[in-house]
Amino acid sequence: MGLLDGQVAAITFGSRSIGRGVAEAFLAEGASVVVNGRSADKGKAAVAEMVASGAGDRVHFIQGDASVQGDVEGVINGAVERFGRLDIAVLNQGGLKDTAPVASMTNEEWDFELNLNLTSIFWGMRAALQHLIPQESGRIINMSSLEGKRGTPGLPGYVAAKHGMIGLTKACAHEVGTKGIAVNAICPGLVITDLFKHTTEVLGLADLDAFGGPSGQRLGDPAPSHR
Repeated sequence: MGLLDGQVAAITFGSRSIGRGVAEAFLAEGASVVVNGRSADKGKAAVAEMVASGAGDRVHFIQGDASVQGDVEGVINGAVERFGRLDIAVLNQGGLKDTAPVASMTNEEWDFELNLNLTSIFWGMRAALQHLIPQESGRIINMSSLEGKRGTPGLPGYVAAKHGMIGLTKACAHEVGTKGIAVNAICPGLVITDLFKHTTEVLGLADLDAFGGPSGQRLGDPAPSHR
């Protein structure tokens, strides 16, 4: 028997990188999983690979953009529609497009990063709680970042959003902890994802190891990141 037998999880950005690692780990422990992503082709291909690896009909893909409220709510509600319940919501969405130091950052850049990295997390948490509170059980896991604990120059919007996510997580945890619901945030280390590679390009870092962290720090692989 797996640790998650009979449980249902919704995972945003769950068709690639860290989200896919989490999805595969949950499937291995017996959960049914709904994942979403922007690309229908890539999402369906990822699900086909998970099915071929033994997931069977316990995995389902819903196309959606994590910067759109209805799409974030759609993967949460879609898990209930597909499998009849929700036990775990992993809000893994996040990223940046263009960024700049505070002095030159535009309103559009700021709004984009706060919307994708913080407001969309709020949407997902609120949607999940509509299902978890009545059943008085469940778990919400928010994927923050090292930037939720530090302040890398050149990433003000992303840093502010990730700090805000941790604060939101703490507030919600106190609100629903007595209702049988756990709310936590994870701050992964330096994991080589598409976002990480894009960030090093934006900051002009030719060497991935120059991004920061303790000397000799090992960069992570998304596949085992669920551990």
